[in-house]
Amino acid sequence: MKRRRGIRVIIFDCIILGAGPAGLSASLNLGRMRRNVAIFDNGTNRNRVTHESHGFITRDGTTPAEFRNIGLNELTKYPSVTYFNRTITEVSRDEQAGIFVIETAENEKYTAEKIVMATGIQEEFPIEAVRNFYGRSIFSCPYCDGWELRDKPLFVIANKEEQVLHMAKLLYSISRDLYIVTNGTQLSADCIRELEKHDMRYNMEPVQALHGDNGNLEAIEFRTGEKVTRSFGFVVPSFHRANPFAEKLGCNIAETGSVITDGMGRTSQSGIYIAGETQKAGPSSLLIAAAEGNIVAGSVNMDIATEKF
Repeated sequence: MKRRRGIRVIIFDCIILGAGPAGLSASLNLGRMRRNVAIFDNGTNRNRVTHESHGFITRDGTTPAEFRNIGLNELTKYPSVTYFNRTITEVSRDEQAGIFVIETAENEKYTAEKIVMATGIQEEFPIEAVRNFYGRSIFSCPYCDGWELRDKPLFVIANKEEQVLHMAKLLYSISRDLYIVTNGTQLSADCIRELEKHDMRYNMEPVQALHGDNGNLEAIEFRTGEKVTRSFGFVVPSFHRANPFAEKLGCNIAETGSVITDGMGRTSQSGIYIAGETQKAGPSSLLIAAAEGNIVAGSVNMDIATEKF
């Protein structure tokens, strides 16, 4: 540790941004290789509103908070891994020193030879009121929450026709009582025929309000005044990265919005790696994100080993 002009500067082999499944997995595997690692997180993970996480074998039904705590506790076995509950405000490269500089909201600076971006993504909803019910009665992933809602009357909020058909097909095995809400988007005749063929009702009017209390939905009200009683359903959000670090650091971005990598987590910028939903700028399962964290840890460790051998 060094001190410079009153600001604490700590040098690490690798700094990992984000303590989701990708960041935790990368930290674990780098710690096992005795790399000096710092993992930063501020608790704004998007699944924090979820009551149970599903689909991760041996952890099915675990709450996101419990999953995170188990991961952080496992890291304490490895003395070279340090966890910081901090908000990262800036990430830059010191070209002269050949290191990365991480700045926090607490006016601290940390430096590292490598960085892994695993800060995840955040949702934007077609109807902002969805946020009041998200994680309790409105969900976005049929794989994560569909089983618990099996055979219940459900709705789908999606404002693009391809999203309507995608969700209708996915949820048809969960419930045959589906009500499609497009919030003002007009569906094509072909799409309507597909829905009607499967006895799915639909409403293309804009939504006026969502009624309910304490996260429990009771009804959807349309601008026409019509109300449809539903207690559970799914929404198709759009997603964005929680920060612009990849763009500011000059990483190549594909037209799809994903960060271009070599398939092993290395970005177009030397020393910068990425894993999990941050890379795709889209949703992923806990299991896949953790696997990608494992892969990127191997890349970071091998690069360090090669450089220092």
